[in-house]
Amino acid sequence: MARPILNPREDREVFVVPLDVRPEHIDANGHVNNVVYVGWLQDVGTAHWNARFSAEDRTKWSWVALRHEIDYFRALPPEAEGVKARTWVGDPQGPRFNRYVRIEDAQGRVCAQGVSEWCLVDAATLRPQRIPAGMVEVFETTGER
Repeated sequence: MARPILNPREDREVFVVPLDVRPEHIDANGHVNNVVYVGWLQDVGTAHWNARFSAEDRTKWSWVALRHEIDYFRALPPEAEGVKARTWVGDPQGPRFNRYVRIEDAQGRVCAQGVSEWCLVDAATLRPQRIPAGMVEVFETTGER
């Protein structure tokens, strides 16, 4: 059964990150290996967090990935250029919330999409922390779609 394409909510910022397809990303089947996509989900989420929160905030809080789910639609070949990821967040559930990522080729076609569940933790103790309302507000601005 085909999965529907993830689309960002109107009340969420969409953060765009360019992705490089490197020779070491290519597997025996001649396209980007699925393990690379997992790394991209983490890297894109981290880039969004780092871009929106101060060094002080990033010292106080950290994120732990609880799960990743990826749907693959079209292979990215070795020569792929202009690849980008679009990411946005869902609603907080206590210390957790989902981050959504769409990976698109240069033509804007969705090649893969993923959902990662993240847990906010106190950076010093690594204990889960309820996501503050002010943190969610940072992700509520609108951006490029």
